[in-house]
Amino acid sequence: MTAFSNQDKQQLISKGIAAEKVVKQIETFKEGIPFVKLDKAAVVGEGILKFTEEDEHKLIEAFEAAKNSNSLLKFVPASGAASRMFKAFFSFLGKYNPQEEELDAYIKRTGDKDIEKFSERLINFPFYEIIQKRINGKFNSKGEELFLFVNEMLSEQGLNYGFYPKGLLPFHNYGDYAATPFEEHLKEAALYATAGGEAKLHFTISEQHGEMFNAEFDAIKERVSTETNASYDISYSFQKAQTDTIAVTMDNELFREENGTLLFRPGGHGALIENLNEQDADIIFIKNIDNVVPSRNIDKVAASKEVLGGLLVRLQEKAFKYATQLEHKSSLDFDLMMEIKSFLEKDLNARFSDNFESYTIAQQIEILIDKINRPIRICGMVKNEGEPGGGPFWIKDTKGNISLQIIESAQIDASNVSQMNILKNATHFNPVDLVCGVKNFKGEKFNLINFVDVKQGFITDKTKDGKELKALELPGLWNGAMAFWNTIFVEVPLVTFNPVKTVNDLLKESHQVRK
Repeated sequence: MTAFSNQDKQQLISKGIAAEKVVKQIETFKEGIPFVKLDKAAVVGEGILKFTEEDEHKLIEAFEAAKNSNSLLKFVPASGAASRMFKAFFSFLGKYNPQEEELDAYIKRTGDKDIEKFSERLINFPFYEIIQKRINGKFNSKGEELFLFVNEMLSEQGLNYGFYPKGLLPFHNYGDYAATPFEEHLKEAALYATAGGEAKLHFTISEQHGEMFNAEFDAIKERVSTETNASYDISYSFQKAQTDTIAVTMDNELFREENGTLLFRPGGHGALIENLNEQDADIIFIKNIDNVVPSRNIDKVAASKEVLGGLLVRLQEKAFKYATQLEHKSSLDFDLMMEIKSFLEKDLNARFSDNFESYTIAQQIEILIDKINRPIRICGMVKNEGEPGGGPFWIKDTKGNISLQIIESAQIDASNVSQMNILKNATHFNPVDLVCGVKNFKGEKFNLINFVDVKQGFITDKTKDGKELKALELPGLWNGAMAFWNTIFVEVPLVTFNPVKTVNDLLKESHQVRK
């Protein structure tokens, strides 16, 4: 049994974490998290919907007709720092001395493709002019220019982009200004997440960046409101301290800091299910902060969102009607029950036990009620173009239940040939493009925490102060945190997937603004 000192207990109280929760997490480390069992890849016609142009127009019309009678919200996970984007460039500053070596010689010696690409297309970055004005020709060679450029970009005395939240970096250069992802999300939301001329957005951010986001909004709101003809209601939240998870040694003992305190680590983006659970809206769009497009493609992206929103509206209309009928059991007959079961299977991808027909009518009704009274998520899926990320699969749990899920490669047993063959058969991947219905047929919010599969977390190896440790990530926001939602996958165009993982991704044609 894990023993906590008085100091430990005070630390747990200060973080709002129950001792029992930590004990369960330690048990998880000891037991390990089993790999998921893939049943088959979800493909078009078998788990993924693909609409004709005519279908899409009808769904857009359905969304447009319903949106003013529904509260809308765009939810944007935005706590990611930009430091990972610049990893290769921090390394470059430490390794390269322009006084001692030509840049071409450095690139040849190190084989540094990131620096080579960056230097060759320097002028194409959205912050090129900003930085050039600051270094103001204080260089005599190509190597000196690049070193000064990168140093100005990253150093604390310069622009300090490595400290920035990713959402506040310049992404798109429109000539008279450079737009951040934060701004692009506002523009995009105006096209599909407005009701009564107001767009509501919620950003989950790091507490240390709150003032920066407020300052950015103050700086751009007049221009963006004029451009979009919309007003904005912006709110923020932080990842909660009580969602941090305990770290353990490689022997599954409590990992302690040098001063004896317990080490807790952020629980990953799965912790944001708590933040999502606090939002009050009928329809919630979810999209990552770094996945934005320049204005020339924004209409295509917005149309795709409205297709997903229209599908949600249609499905909820039916689901709510059936849920009402199930509540008033006196109006139920066998045909209606089979109609509801068919809707759950064909439209909401629910799966039933082979023993369903052997249950009593009362038991069957309870099963139908349980399966229909769940949050609904419509998830866009793009054709696999070799990008990393999770994908859509049918999986089988330990009880033999089959469900449609977004699964990351780390959740799959790489040593199992048949499982890897299923993975190779995947045709689509997850761009984090969701539209969610989080209320029941009475307009009451679901408690989303009740629909998390706690067995879909991740255990990873990390180090702290040179010591190895094991860390626990909570089930991902769009993975295990939504495992027990009703799930529908829809093929969406590749233009909707435009993430920026490294700074050189800004050089992709899809991020270049044609002036």
